[in-house]
Amino acid sequence: MNGAALIIGAGDATGGAIARAFAREGLTACVNRRPANADKLELLAQSIRDDGLLAQAFPADARDEEQMVTMVDAIERDIGPIEVAVFNIGANVNFPITEMTSRVYRKVWEMACFGGFLMGREVARYMVPRGRGTIIFTGATASLRGGSGFSAFSGAKAALRMLAQSMARELGPKNIHVAHTIIDGAIDTDFIAQRIDDIQAARDADAILSPDEIAKNYVMLHHQARTAWTHELDLRPWTERF
Repeated sequence: MNGAALIIGAGDATGGAIARAFAREGLTACVNRRPANADKLELLAQSIRDDGLLAQAFPADARDEEQMVTMVDAIERDIGPIEVAVFNIGANVNFPITEMTSRVYRKVWEMACFGGFLMGREVARYMVPRGRGTIIFTGATASLRGGSGFSAFSGAKAALRMLAQSMARELGPKNIHVAHTIIDGAIDTDFIAQRIDDIQAARDADAILSPDEIAKNYVMLHHQARTAWTHELDLRPWTERF
């Protein structure tokens, strides 16, 4: 059976680029989004297959324990061993604290943190007995510091970072590489392109994060020798202040 790369939150930009990058490494890209986006997810999987690579769509809600358990079991049974798992859900929202509802706060935490716990736990249950595997969590600037209006997003991303750190300390001695990335800056997506006056100028100046370049770093993390594992990697354009 072919090895698998599970990408939770495989959207049209970063998640899709990560899926393609691991498919080029010979793994079956098992791409995931919510069932409401199943059509878009299948289009991504088909586009990867059109390039002569391996991909399968697995629509499921990352916040739902039963769905996550079922999905990971199905991949291990029908596709192959999950060699790398990437949690790439964003959930970036901005609300003044006085307007933040408990429903939104809880939903953001479920999307950006609880889903990461479910993915990490389920893939670890298979990786630990095999004695190998890579688990990568996508973080953000908010993982390190909270910005005005980002109480929910910052809280969830900071919690995800601590989850990744705890898992790294527990699973590292079992030959499971757990890494957390801090994506510090705007990523070249359709969403961002609509909000930047001259997106092409930003691209020409290398002033915006490229999804493909982010993906290359994720592949690098997967291939690192365990004598020099990276736990936390920050990525930003050369023009970004930090």
